[in-house]
Amino acid sequence: MSNQVAVMALVNIKPQAKYSGITRLMFNRFSSYRPSGLLLQKHMGSGKNAGFSVNPSGTHQGLFCLFDDLANAAQFLKDSPLLAWYRDHAQELFLVKLRAYSVKGKWSGHQLTESLSTPPSGPIASLTRASIKPLNAISFWSKAPPAEIDLQGTPGCLISAGVGEAPILRQATFTIWESQAAMDSYARSGAHLAAIKAAMQGNYFSESMFVRFQPFDAEGTWKGKQLD
Repeated sequence: MSNQVAVMALVNIKPQAKYSGITRLMFNRFSSYRPSGLLLQKHMGSGKNAGFSVNPSGTHQGLFCLFDDLANAAQFLKDSPLLAWYRDHAQELFLVKLRAYSVKGKWSGHQLTESLSTPPSGPIASLTRASIKPLNAISFWSKAPPAEIDLQGTPGCLISAGVGEAPILRQATFTIWESQAAMDSYARSGAHLAAIKAAMQGNYFSESMFVRFQPFDAEGTWKGKQLD
């Protein structure tokens, strides 16, 4: 077991700050701010209405950061200039800390390590991301709308967002569920299962990662929903 703790931020920026937000999305990687204990950082855009769409949103963004321990993750939440800007310019901002209990695959060559040995009771978070091979992009995206419709109507889904490092080819889905049973029910049925089977059988991805977390210390709301 490790002491790793991740932070996920989801933000919907006020329309009047839209272009400043896009600038930060493009250039934040060059910031001089280097938080202690940072192991991995991904600043991501989003599809229309924070969904799974090839049409980009100008106001929705996601930020995933992995730290070596809880203290450094907490300090980042206090000190980050980007998060401070989000707080000042957000229509809506959701922040949550995460401990991984199941990890498969890698993200840009980096593999998260498990911080918990068994699934916790209560809410569960899931992060699924993939680098899509260009020749498979059309096939992949043809299956995204049915899966999103299924997700939006699935009982037990508390939070959901489609985010990505790059349009079309480097995508991620972040969700929080009321229980592992609710998440498993969605993952093993309907359009989502069909999409995953097609992706695996068609070898759509050059790299992928599937992680399940225990979410804790959540702040704010996402699409009007709050995690207690």
